[in-house]
Amino acid sequence: MAFKQSVLILTTFPADGDAEKFAATLVDERFAACVNILPPMQSVYRWQGKVEKANERQLLIKTSLGRWRALEKRIKELHPYDVPEFLVVMIDKTATDYLSWLAENTKP
Repeated sequence: MAFKQSVLILTTFPADGDAEKFAATLVDERFAACVNILPPMQSVYRWQGKVEKANERQLLIKTSLGRWRALEKRIKELHPYDVPEFLVVMIDKTATDYLSWLAENTKP
C-alpha cells in the first residue's frame, strides 16, 4: 500500500445539470483520473440566511495529491454554483497499482 498520494474530492452538482459533461471535462483535462456520478438526491442547506432544498447529484472525484489545488480552481471556473462544494478527503492508504494509474492519468 502507498500512503497519502491521492485524494478524494466531493462536490455536488444540480440534478438537472449536465454532470456527465462536467465530469468528462475534468477527466479529459487530466484534473481527475475518475469521477463517479451518484444518483439524484435531495440536499437541505442554509444559503443566504434561508433553509433551501435542491435536487443534486454527488460527484466523487479521484485525483493525485499534487493536483487538488488546480482541480479546485477548475471546478470553480466550470461549476454553475456561486460556492460549489469542495471537500478534500485525504486517502491514508491506496493500492500501489491504483495509485500508479491515478498518478499517470492526472499528469498535466
